Amino acid sequence: MDVVDYRKRNYPGDKFLEEVLCISSALVLGTCGWRVAMEESKLLQTGSVPAKDATSLVAIEPSWIKEFKDHSREWRRLFSEMMGTYLLLIAAIGPVMVDGYARGAIGRAAAVTAPGLMVAAIILFMGTVSGAHLNPVVTLAFALRKEFPWRRVPGYLLAQIAGATLAPLTLWAILGKTGSFGMTEVMAHTGVAQGIALETILTFGLVSTILGTASGAQNVGALSAFAVGGYIVLAGLWESPVTGASMNPFRSLGPAIVAGNFRDIIVFLVGPTLGSLAAVGSAWILRGPGGDLIASRAAQGSLEPILVRQVRNEDLAVPTRKSDEKEDEGKR
Repeated sequence: MDVVDYRKRNYPGDKFLEEVLCISSALVLGTCGWRVAMEESKLLQTGSVPAKDATSLVAIEPSWIKEFKDHSREWRRLFSEMMGTYLLLIAAIGPVMVDGYARGAIGRAAAVTAPGLMVAAIILFMGTVSGAHLNPVVTLAFALRKEFPWRRVPGYLLAQIAGATLAPLTLWAILGKTGSFGMTEVMAHTGVAQGIALETILTFGLVSTILGTASGAQNVGALSAFAVGGYIVLAGLWESPVTGASMNPFRSLGPAIVAGNFRDIIVFLVGPTLGSLAAVGSAWILRGPGGDLIASRAAQGSLEPILVRQVRNEDLAVPTRKSDEKEDEGKR
């Protein structure tokens, strides 16, 4: 294990208790790191010198974290996106296929709740690995906001469509050809323009929720999982009878590929894309052009050191400006 001075953060007296509580809450909310990082930035900008009796928060960083951060291991994040999208599609199309298999045993409320709960679970258990986009229009939105590098976009899209295709194939092998493979379909007597409009509005709200909760302005950490999952359930409860409340091009394209049926697919490709672009425009109005450090880390995935302990300044032997000045005076 490597012992890392947690960016040499030093806090006098009772400030240490506050940081201990903060780190404890981070295990649940994932918020402490960002606030402390901002405080540290202020210290660096003002040139503040830690008190003589200050304490430091030192993180013990396992060697595997360094390995994970290596850009040559992008495959970890791609696997995370494929796995996450696969699980999302299992939860999204599973109720539809099981309903067909069990002849009406699954209600609409359960069908729209399952994917929302699955998204919340995925964000919580592996959101720090890849950012848990699970949706090409989310990847597009983060890239347009300059919070996700464009060079990583193609890999994410390929991983997502792979997961979205594997899910219906899996359920087909288990349940057979039932429930139209969970395809999203536009309701009879509903035009293409109407379907696109509804999917645009739904996706606008979804991507706005994702961008907003990921930004430093809100800094809600892991609570974003409940906001995003809750929105998916809410949208499905009122709109799913009309278009299926897809909000995700690959959620619709994956089952369509397996079924060989691309009817109305234009609705689920164009609508979510337009909604994502509208959400990016709205985010620009609300929070500026993007590039937020906290949002970038949320979008790209990051793992933090996991063990924290208290040490004294002398244990770290971290030089301060005052000690440097005294040393210079002694030499003179």
